[in-house]
Amino acid sequence: MKPKLLKIFERREFTKENILKDIVAGIIVAIIALPLSVALGISSGVSPEKGLITAIIAGFIISFLGGSRVQIGGPTGAFVVIVYGIIENYGIEGLIISTIMAGVILVIFGVLKLGSIIKFVPYPITVGFTSGIAITLLSTQIKDFLGLNITKVPAEFIPKWTEYIKHMDTFSLASFLVGIGSLIIMIIWPKINKTIPGSLVALIIATLVVNIFNLPVDTIGSRYNEISASIPMPSIPNINLSTIKHLINPAMTIAILAAIESLLSAVVADGMIGGKHDSNMELIAQGIGNIASGLFGGIPATGAIARTAANVKNGGRSPISGIVHAITLFLIMILFMPLAKLIPMTTLAAILIIVSYNMGEWKTFYSLLKAPKSDVIILLLTFFLTVIFDLVVAIEIGMILAMFLFMKRVADTTKIKNMSINEYNNDENIREEVLGENILLYEISGPFFFGVVNRFMEVMKEISSHHEILIIDMRNSNAIDSTALDALEKVNRTCKKNNVKLLLVGIQEQPKKVLKSMGFIDLIGKNAVFSSKKEALASL
Repeated sequence: MKPKLLKIFERREFTKENILKDIVAGIIVAIIALPLSVALGISSGVSPEKGLITAIIAGFIISFLGGSRVQIGGPTGAFVVIVYGIIENYGIEGLIISTIMAGVILVIFGVLKLGSIIKFVPYPITVGFTSGIAITLLSTQIKDFLGLNITKVPAEFIPKWTEYIKHMDTFSLASFLVGIGSLIIMIIWPKINKTIPGSLVALIIATLVVNIFNLPVDTIGSRYNEISASIPMPSIPNINLSTIKHLINPAMTIAILAAIESLLSAVVADGMIGGKHDSNMELIAQGIGNIASGLFGGIPATGAIARTAANVKNGGRSPISGIVHAITLFLIMILFMPLAKLIPMTTLAAILIIVSYNMGEWKTFYSLLKAPKSDVIILLLTFFLTVIFDLVVAIEIGMILAMFLFMKRVADTTKIKNMSINEYNNDENIREEVLGENILLYEISGPFFFGVVNRFMEVMKEISSHHEILIIDMRNSNAIDSTALDALEKVNRTCKKNNVKLLLVGIQEQPKKVLKSMGFIDLIGKNAVFSSKKEALASL
């Protein structure tokens, strides 16, 4: 495993023209990331500069060490609700420790080469939790968008909306109108100019309007007395075994989401540039980026799909654009951070409302409602569990349900068939007089595993003392597990009890290996195993 930047250097792919394109793309992405990082930091429950620190520190490391050419790292909307909840339950120090622990977990994932794990997450689950996170992110913005006077907003979805309804009498028309105006600018602006982000235009215009006309609208300055314009020195929090046990759940939540979102973003980027990322190196970079973010007092980071896509569309083709993005944000933070106090909170809420809308895969969500019932159930269950409870619960239950439904589908494809004389004759030209009523003929088609064992045992109840031979044809079964082997052993005992000879036919490679290693072939004897039905019947 090597960082993609190092691989590009080794291949000497850099040219002056490409580097210039990467620099321009990095600056544009930084301008896009600026209002997002501030808004995401505030909505996560931390001070505005924490979002920028995360984008700078983690963004630099993810690009420098990552396995993707164009991945842009930083805070994302998916983490807002999770981070807010962690701060509510464990405080800022708990969040920092959780972020560092999550980083360590991600590095372990990468070292163990678990990067391919993304392909085992069913599509309805990713769409379900992504859309669920979009709804929860949207719900966190209602207070500032409407200018509601609420001292403390609950982290949970239902209690949060209960508080909104209770305090609707504190609705601020000025905040609402500025928020609506910001939304309109962000919707219309891309039709005018696609280079300058609409979020930045809305932020500048709204800030000027609020301060020139002295509108009664909450700003960052009225919410936060002090905003740092510098990156603090790294500090190691007090971590012990008790703390690790206490925070392992939130840390695992951050790690799982960071892994899924970053690898999904990398896959999307691959499709846009026709490239291929190194998923394990990407996980290691994400892990180191989160460790560093935590040490500098930042929040969790991952690959940001929207910013990565913007990077590609503006000409970024190497990690240099991501590095330039981080450096540009650092310079902006030093020079212009004091002006952030003037930004209206409702405009930041409007920015994240747009983010939540773009984040939700609504067209895909609607199309999946027409999918098979099992996929629809997984989609809706994951969606509602993400909204009402949290992401980890949604993914855990969604994955468990998906696995059970998958096993059922596989089990349904396995057929255990009682073969007729005519079918055998047509199959291998076996003479009819060779067969008699004293011979039972069965064919197993498909995986022979625990999901089909009960059905197999029901069929095997036909064995009785008036039979002499039981032939089980396994040529169309390419897999067997220990539960199925146990069922075969039970059938063998039944056969011995009724003086019925058991013959196995056409055993494929994996089943043969299992039956040999677990002693079943020695149990029934090698002379009871045949390559074809014709050969088995000829031995009678």
